[in-house]
Amino acid sequence: MELNDLLLKKSINAEKVLVLRHRPFEKGFSKVFPWLAANRPDLFNAYQSTQGEQLERAMQKAQFVASFIGNEPGKAIFIGLYEIGEAKSLTREEYWAVPAYAEMKALGMEGFSEERDKRETILRFDLKQQDEFFPEWKGKLVVGWPPPERSWWRWAERNTMPILAVHEESVLDKVMPDWREIVLTWGELRVLPETWKNVLRQWCAVYYIHDSAENKGYVGSASGEERLLQRWENYAATGHGGNVLLRGCDHNNFTFSILQLIPPDIESQEIIRVESTWKKRLHTQAPAGLNDN
Repeated sequence: MELNDLLLKKSINAEKVLVLRHRPFEKGFSKVFPWLAANRPDLFNAYQSTQGEQLERAMQKAQFVASFIGNEPGKAIFIGLYEIGEAKSLTREEYWAVPAYAEMKALGMEGFSEERDKRETILRFDLKQQDEFFPEWKGKLVVGWPPPERSWWRWAERNTMPILAVHEESVLDKVMPDWREIVLTWGELRVLPETWKNVLRQWCAVYYIHDSAENKGYVGSASGEERLLQRWENYAATGHGGNVLLRGCDHNNFTFSILQLIPPDIESQEIIRVESTWKKRLHTQAPAGLNDN
C-alpha cells in the first residue's frame, strides 16, 4: 500500500495533491518544528502557508497539500491533509506583523527575510486541514520518500510513496532526555511537548538561567505545589518570572537548565537552603550575577 491508495480511498484525485516533506534548515528551529506540528497547529500551518515562488505556482494549480516532516533519510512522517483555499499577497512588513511568524522568528525561523528572498511580496495560502483524512495517524504514519532527497515537494500522482509503518504512538513528541542534558531557550519554553510537560510538572528543582548577552546567571527554585513546569511556564509567559534583575534583560538571550532535582515532599525551607548553596557556588548574586538576594 502507498500514499496514493489512501488518497483514492477518500476519493481524492492524486493529480491535484502536492506532497510536502518539511525539513527546516535552521538548526534551532528544526529542533522544535516537530513540537509545533504536534502541539501548535496554528504555527505549523502558518509556516507551510507561505512558500517559494516555484511552489507558489504549483499550489495555485493544486487542490490539496499532504504535509509530512522529514525525520530521517528516505522517510517522512504524516501530519495532515490540507485543502488549498485563496491566497493573499503580503508585503514583508505585513508578513512579519502576523503574530505566528513573529513567534517562529523567535524560535529561529528566518522566514520571509531579505537575505533569502528578494521578492517584494509573498503569497499566504488559506490551508484548511481535512479532519476526515486519517487524523488518528498524525505523527504515526511513515512513508518512504523516493530520491532525490533534496526534492522536498512532489506531485502525488507522479510518485510512489510506500507506507513503511504506522506507529502505536506519535513520534513527534520524543521522550524527554535526561534532565542533566536539558538546555532550553526562552522560545522553546513556550512550545514544550506535552510529554515533557507531564514530567516537569512532577518535579521540584533548583534551576539555572543564563543570559548570554550579559554573560551572567540566575539561580531559582520551584517547590511545593508550583513544581518546575508551573515556574517555567511563568517565565515563558512573562520573560522574567517576576524577578527584579531579570526584568531589565532581553529574555530572548536566556537559556534554562536544571541544577538539581528535589523530591516534592521536601520542606520549602530546605529547598531554599539548597538554592542558596548553588547561588554561592555559581556566583550569581549581584553584581556578579542576576540574583538580588
